[in-house]
Amino acid sequence: MRVTRKGFLRTFVGAGLAGGFAGRWLEGLLLAQERAKVPVRSTRIRDVEILPFSLAQNTVIHIALGSVSTTDNVFVRLRTEDGVVGSGEASPYAAITGETQQSNVAVGRNLADLVRGRDPFSLARIVADMEAFAPGNPSIKAALEMALWDICGQIAQQPVHALLGTYRETFETDKTIFIDTPEASAKAAKGVVADGFKVIKIKVGESPEKDAARLRAVREAVGPQIGLRVDANQGWTPGDAVRSLRAIEQYGVQFCEQPVVYWDWDGMKFVRDNVGIPIMGDESVHVPHDVMEGIRRNAIDMVNIKLMKAGGVMQGMRIAQIADAANMKCMVGCMQETRLGLTAAAHLVASQKNIEYADLDAFFVHMSDPIIGGMQVKNGMVSLPRAPGLGLEIDPAFLKKLKAA
Repeated sequence: MRVTRKGFLRTFVGAGLAGGFAGRWLEGLLLAQERAKVPVRSTRIRDVEILPFSLAQNTVIHIALGSVSTTDNVFVRLRTEDGVVGSGEASPYAAITGETQQSNVAVGRNLADLVRGRDPFSLARIVADMEAFAPGNPSIKAALEMALWDICGQIAQQPVHALLGTYRETFETDKTIFIDTPEASAKAAKGVVADGFKVIKIKVGESPEKDAARLRAVREAVGPQIGLRVDANQGWTPGDAVRSLRAIEQYGVQFCEQPVVYWDWDGMKFVRDNVGIPIMGDESVHVPHDVMEGIRRNAIDMVNIKLMKAGGVMQGMRIAQIADAANMKCMVGCMQETRLGLTAAAHLVASQKNIEYADLDAFFVHMSDPIIGGMQVKNGMVSLPRAPGLGLEIDPAFLKKLKAA
């Protein structure tokens, strides 16, 4: 026979074992508990807002894939029936993911219908349904997914990295300098060091001669103690990549991102086999299957995970775990996110042991910062907010200027 706590206490009282005042007190307690029952909360998504926006930049970004002079992103806001608001961000980059701000808005409208009415704690199912409905389109899916994580964390009263499983709460990020003359690059590198950063990422991918001159100038400007990384953004042929990397090996380069075009796994392996600098897959690795391909082909030493390529935190975590099974280290990088998208990425870094590197510096090129709270960067060290969810909000004054799609 199954006896409930209420039934036991009533039997206890009715039997007279408590007697007199104690019996009346227990009856009163039971009645008070029944009257004070907390109603079940409704966590289902009621409203979905898709908010395109643009930010001016303090510099033109020059990389091997082209130049970018403005940031054109999309904020997503989800609201539950109980009024909990979760925020996310898409930062599309057509040259890498095939997305634009306009395509994000169009696909986002359809995905909004898929998310509306769902329980955010069924996040894995929602992510699978979004992938089935719209393969590709990773940045707008990442925006919706990070908003769901934000809601789940707020309801659970835990930061997102705690929901994922915290490994660290602070970590180091580099700061990037873009393709320019050796003199301008050296000056920019000195500024990065003056800001307290210990690691600099240098965009390359021109010619072996120009890239070597740029690295030499930077190393001479910052001295031997500052870490240097390079990112070719697919700019070299396999032969030029080998010549370039051999020429700059003497400057103590930690690793090279994406030396050749994304589809050329044989070319990537050729480079890896012929240089001493570790090779990191970036544009070649979007989703978990891609890192498996790189491992099978012995073409990469490391992986650069970006939420905007992978489609969100969950997919990024899967990539990291596959890499970890192959004893491979990872970095989490970025496109042109504000501190909203970067904070979501920082929660991922905090949750995975083998994510030992970070490149979460995109917000430094923005003329304004529309985010309150979120991750902070001081002397190159990223600290995560302790507040639940992502630990941030979009500035209400900035929101007022936006028009929902």
